[in-house]
Amino acid sequence: MKKVSLFLFIFMLGVCVKGFSQTTTTPDFFAGQWEITVKDTPNGDAKFVTDLTRKDGKLTGELKDPEGTRPAVPITRVEEQGNTITIHFDNDQVGDIGIELAKVDDNNLKGQLMSMFEAVAVRKAK
Repeated sequence: MKKVSLFLFIFMLGVCVKGFSQTTTTPDFFAGQWEITVKDTPNGDAKFVTDLTRKDGKLTGELKDPEGTRPAVPITRVEEQGNTITIHFDNDQVGDIGIELAKVDDNNLKGQLMSMFEAVAVRKAK
């Protein structure tokens, strides 16, 4: 009986230690610089560069043309749900547009713009 009690005590102690070790903070996956490419739009492939930063608990930033020929477009809101993110911005012709992206691996996202055009994002090296 003593052996069983000792075994259960050690087992429960191990479970508690393992459980508390999971509470460490994880890095903010979506924050950082991303290069987003929307493929096969009517004007060809569209490329954006964004630096998503967390302010007051929410991601924010702006979409910039990597060539600098068009003005930056402010991001109106960002929705995060697990491994997916939706970046919303306003377009003069269409209104609110969302780019939905899902995590593929640590440096790549894949999704769609307006549920019509394929979009990919690659994390830019720091």
